[in-house]
Amino acid sequence: MEDIFTIRDLNLYYGKNHALKNMDIALKKNKVTALIGPSGCGKSTFLRCLNRMNDLIENCTITGQIIYDNDNINVEKYNVIELRKKVGMVFQKPNPFPMSIYENVIYGPKCQGLTDKAILDELVEDSLKKAALWDEVKDRLNTSALSLSGGQQQRLCIARTIAMDPDVILMDEPTSALDPISTKKIEELMETLKNNYTIVIVTHSMQQAARISDYTAFFLMGEIVEYDLTDIIFSNPAQQQTEDYVTGRFG
Repeated sequence: MEDIFTIRDLNLYYGKNHALKNMDIALKKNKVTALIGPSGCGKSTFLRCLNRMNDLIENCTITGQIIYDNDNINVEKYNVIELRKKVGMVFQKPNPFPMSIYENVIYGPKCQGLTDKAILDELVEDSLKKAALWDEVKDRLNTSALSLSGGQQQRLCIARTIAMDPDVILMDEPTSALDPISTKKIEELMETLKNNYTIVIVTHSMQQAARISDYTAFFLMGEIVEYDLTDIIFSNPAQQQTEDYVTGRFG
């Protein structure tokens, strides 16, 4: 099975705080990988390493290799703009732009210079269909994205990411602000999206990780305690700490 990211000896410091420690992990292509662990254990920090979002944080130092597409992206000369086209991000709270649904989806491609209306129209339909939102919004593409419900807004943000034709979609607790029905829709969506994309998701919900992911990594105090097939992590983990966490003894 092909790896899309290979991380070797990754260390991250915020000033003197050693936030990620000696991480080695290979993330599988076209699979959903869940990152679990208590708050403050490094899950979101690790996720942001995969598209260099930590570059925006002052006093952040990262050492080690993050190999993507046969290149180490953790070098200064690497083209971060190109990286973020291929490794998209969906955040915890839906963050649609204050413009129409249509304009939200085409925002990235337009910034890249795509102006052909017919191609943009096709892109909007295709991206919204892939995000399981088309049927709900096709008759009101020119209305404000802010008029959508929270769950619809989050699927719109996924459509906006898809429109950039990424390889990887990073999701940082994408359902934590949503109701159970919207959460279920996003979870079902991930199941279909992994046919075309690799998904890495940070989640606080053990049930969600067990339901939607193929692989699970358990983080604790800035280290990866265990990484394996989700079925193994939840039914027969190798480490006592993992078992204690997934069975609710701590965390």
